[in-house]
Amino acid sequence: MAGVLLVLSITQVIGWGTIGLPAIIGRQLASDLHMNLPAVFAGTSVLYLAMGLCAPLLAGTFVRFGARHVMMAGTMVAAPGFIVLSISQEPVLYFSGWIILGVAGSAMLTTGAYIMLNEVAGQHAKNAIGALMLATGLSSSIFWPTTSALTALAGWRGTCLVYAAAMIVICLPLYAWCAPRRNRIVGEAVRSETQARVEPVTKGTFHLMVSAIALNAFMTFGLGAVLIELLKAEGLSSSEAIAFGSMLGLIQVSARAIDLMGRGRWDGITTGIVAAAVLTVAIMFLMIGEGSHRAIAAFVLLYGVGSGVLIVARATIPLVFYEKAEFARATSRIALPLNLASAIGPPVLVDVLTRFGSHGLLYLAVLCSFGMFLLMVLLGRRRPGIVERAADL
Repeated sequence: MAGVLLVLSITQVIGWGTIGLPAIIGRQLASDLHMNLPAVFAGTSVLYLAMGLCAPLLAGTFVRFGARHVMMAGTMVAAPGFIVLSISQEPVLYFSGWIILGVAGSAMLTTGAYIMLNEVAGQHAKNAIGALMLATGLSSSIFWPTTSALTALAGWRGTCLVYAAAMIVICLPLYAWCAPRRNRIVGEAVRSETQARVEPVTKGTFHLMVSAIALNAFMTFGLGAVLIELLKAEGLSSSEAIAFGSMLGLIQVSARAIDLMGRGRWDGITTGIVAAAVLTVAIMFLMIGEGSHRAIAAFVLLYGVGSGVLIVARATIPLVFYEKAEFARATSRIALPLNLASAIGPPVLVDVLTRFGSHGLLYLAVLCSFGMFLLMVLLGRRRPGIVERAADL
């Protein structure tokens, strides 16, 4: 298991870290491609849309061939995606590159990694997934400064080519030679899992759960994508913003570790309620801090804790309402709104930032985070145990 986690940790950090290009070089992309900043960040939205649309289509392929082969194929598709980005001269090729990366991501990123862990760990996959989330939280801390340094040396086009090479030289050999091969018995178990039926949950509860998860994704993906630009708008230099932003991944990992240690006592709803409250406080710190370094440091610390735990909550909230067999089908139903929210978050927030400045963005962010807190509280009232006790009364 340790070997599988090491392979997936390396490849997932590279995969998620390399597609975070706009967060660091967004303004350079906008200048060179003659696009506005919201359009540049829309590239990431196109990626999430492509991932969301392709993921259900790959379900049968994962079952038939196993995660290892599908993730190898995704890695080979990702390299041309970065090459297309590197040769882009106008929006059409730029967005084409993100579409290719989205198709690749549906095969090689989170979904494939979780399926591989399920193939290997079986009943212990939940703990393995939690451990993998700790590692992937480092992607921004590693690749934001890496992207900045590579761009200074070779330009953003050269950086894209380096990342294309990383897919073929690092990720593909790890999958081909180090990832486990699935045996036939495990393949049959995965196939039976995909045929499970979802336990009846009221439409109101399901829609409330989808709303909470989607708003969670909108906030975490949106603010994460524009964080560097937000810190610059608060008065930090580019190097200071990257330095503060690079601390985020380490803080998120620490928060996930704390949540992992207490997983037996806290379900996804409880952690979501606490995290949404912390995120609201973090944004308010930045609103009243007037750009002071202390306020920004407090914001990064609290935002890192809140967003790190929210990412875990987003993956585990359905477990409160569904057993293991039904969980897979339920998450597939949630995937489309989740990916749509992830897709629209960055361009919406960067558009608000460019139109109304940092204060406009912060007002919207605090409204969304408080709304998420209320949704989590309402969802908590619908826990199966609470509903059953109320019915008995």
